[in-house]
Amino acid sequence: MNDVIVFSGEAHRGLAQEICDHMGIPLSPAIFRRFSNDCQYVQLLESCREQDVYIVQPLVPPVQDNLMQLLLMLDAARGASAIRRTAVIPYFAYARSDKKDAPRISIAGRLVADLLATAGADRVLTMTLHSEQVHGFFSMPVDHLNALRVLAEHFRKMPLENVVVVSPDLGNAKAAAAFASLLGISVAAGRKRRVSDTKVTIDTIVGDVQGKDAIVMDDEIANGGSVMELLQRLREKGVRRFWIACTHGLFSHGALDRLGAEDGVEQIVATNTIPAPSPGHPKLVTLSIGRLIAEAIQRIHTGRSVSELFGGPS
Repeated sequence: MNDVIVFSGEAHRGLAQEICDHMGIPLSPAIFRRFSNDCQYVQLLESCREQDVYIVQPLVPPVQDNLMQLLLMLDAARGASAIRRTAVIPYFAYARSDKKDAPRISIAGRLVADLLATAGADRVLTMTLHSEQVHGFFSMPVDHLNALRVLAEHFRKMPLENVVVVSPDLGNAKAAAAFASLLGISVAAGRKRRVSDTKVTIDTIVGDVQGKDAIVMDDEIANGGSVMELLQRLREKGVRRFWIACTHGLFSHGALDRLGAEDGVEQIVATNTIPAPSPGHPKLVTLSIGRLIAEAIQRIHTGRSVSELFGGPS
């Protein structure tokens, strides 16, 4: 791995360092500052000439600042003659803007994908996009990882005889079914209708949940509205104990405290694609995806299959 260089933006340096530790290479330094007119300044402090460069930067709040920082780093690596530039974006926030569902709006997920290409990204490595069609927005190769095996390894440590995996909506049901299959248990899903960015309704549960315990599994939890609504519907079906699991634990506007205070919630499990908002929260368990991303980078660099990490074809 001597010709691999990893840089980190300011969004999640801890994850970038963990990735480098698993790979046995140093995290290369960079300088970040702002000019007096608020424009950002980035300087990479390691030679990139003829190197395979990976830039780690999840699009976490402040999203616009972190996106601009990533674009500047990609452009700097291209100008420094890096032989390949891969944007490692564990959390691609604009994946939620994936369709034109109102007049005169931007499909921002596609726009950001175009900006990454313009800035110099040759490849994108990301995790658990909000919807599959976002993959098609990118004009360069995309390695789309998922955290299902990382999450499943955690839940295998608990008794699962009377447990069902429940997705808040049918759109996430495929991933929930794959997760349930890894655990050897059944799956159910809510039928959700989004009223606004912060309000949803779930009018029915598809699948047998009566009297069981539930692992509520979603790709991302922001304000927690979908999960809170689902917990209420599950209680009406006799469910009394809950574990909440997601890949991206954004937990905005106090969502972690609200979910933790819900009756019957035993544990809230998320990965570290996003820095933990409250590392000492008594019900929060944060699982690392650092080793998974490190292995993916090593496979990309050496031309091996990434899908083999998930039991796919070589």
